[in-house]
Amino acid sequence: MDESTQRDLEAAAFRRLVSHLQTRTDAQNIDMMNLAGFCRNCLSNWLVDAADDAGVDLDKARARQMVYGMPYDEWKAKYQTAATPGQKAAFEKSHAAHSD
Repeated sequence: MDESTQRDLEAAAFRRLVSHLQTRTDAQNIDMMNLAGFCRNCLSNWLVDAADDAGVDLDKARARQMVYGMPYDEWKAKYQTAATPGQKAAFEKSHAAHSD
């Protein structure tokens, strides 16, 4: 497979992941972090990093809107729930291993 085709396929897979996450508003970021070690915010940060590497101006707010499908504050108001003590404990436990 040539590099261009691989890049096109990777981009299509990324767009499908973002689309999927936009429809799965029940999947909370903290649960994604606890299970997979990344969330929607991570994806938006990776977009900003990729833009920086390419010399493209992309700010955090625009990157988040690309991932969330709406402004971040709007998504939080509509869909984000307060983290439970169990979610917070799992987050602390999973991230303690990464800080060593």
